[in-house]
Amino acid sequence: MKRLSLGKLPIDILSSAVLRLTGAPSDKIVTPPKAGLDFAAVKVDGKYMIVSADPVTGVVENIGRYAVSVSANDVATSGARPQFAESVVLLPEGANVRDVKRLAVQIHTQAKRIGINIVGGHTEVTQGLTRPIVVVTAFCFVDDYVSSQDAKQDDTIMLTKSAGLEGTAVLGGGKFLEDISVVDEAVAAYRTGYVHAMHDCTEGGVLGAVFEMSLASGLGFELHEKLVPVAPETGALCRKLSIDPLKLIGSGALLLSVEQGREKDLQRVLSPICKATAVGRFTKKEMRVLVRKGGRRNIVRSAPEDELWRVLADSSRRSKRL
Repeated sequence: MKRLSLGKLPIDILSSAVLRLTGAPSDKIVTPPKAGLDFAAVKVDGKYMIVSADPVTGVVENIGRYAVSVSANDVATSGARPQFAESVVLLPEGANVRDVKRLAVQIHTQAKRIGINIVGGHTEVTQGLTRPIVVVTAFCFVDDYVSSQDAKQDDTIMLTKSAGLEGTAVLGGGKFLEDISVVDEAVAAYRTGYVHAMHDCTEGGVLGAVFEMSLASGLGFELHEKLVPVAPETGALCRKLSIDPLKLIGSGALLLSVEQGREKDLQRVLSPICKATAVGRFTKKEMRVLVRKGGRRNIVRSAPEDELWRVLADSSRRSKRL
């Protein structure tokens, strides 16, 4: 049987082996699990509970801050600010009280910055771990929302900030750590009424996020590499490591499906918070195309493997040889 690679499961395996097994049925679930969705929505007393859980496994430094942000980002793609969270902290053998306190402070500080109340969770030292794992479940209650499956044909694909922010933070010594939250821009974008769908750029980077969003919405896309902003620090890092910034994990960048003709209006609203750039469009056909800088058109048949995992795997293999 084929062994699985590092990182999240491929969409075909996720869909066939996981997403169909959802326990007892409920008529309160409005947005059930689906490949490409950031959160679930559940009916609660005339409102919707938006909830999402996410782990952080490839980071050691500032892992608590990352964990809060990535889960909060998923909830924020609904257009709402997350309100509450629980955390599960698994520490490696040999961890001490100082390690516990440092992680707790990181989680507390980032949650307070975003406006989230930590309501519980679990913390333990776990046999066999070589580094900590933190899982945060964030949730809130709203009257309405959008999801990544609501993109429409001919919508403009827009991106906030730039590609590969989280990967640059992880591989580049913490640079852009302050930029990995999308909560403020997601809430502001939703309030314009011009945004049909949003998706967080996590594993697989910008290209992975566009692919997942098109899959969830049943659309095709045309993404233009030359239009995707890449910060100088990210570009230099990617050249050094021979990796593609469009496939580098990118929490902190928000993908938006925007009503055609409203791009400048959205840019104006978001300008006090961050930059937003038009990078492509969603199409009716299921043809998914990445237009490279030289004009070559690549058909994208599956979500890409994240470059971060490739770098970490290569580093691990080199260490074992030494």
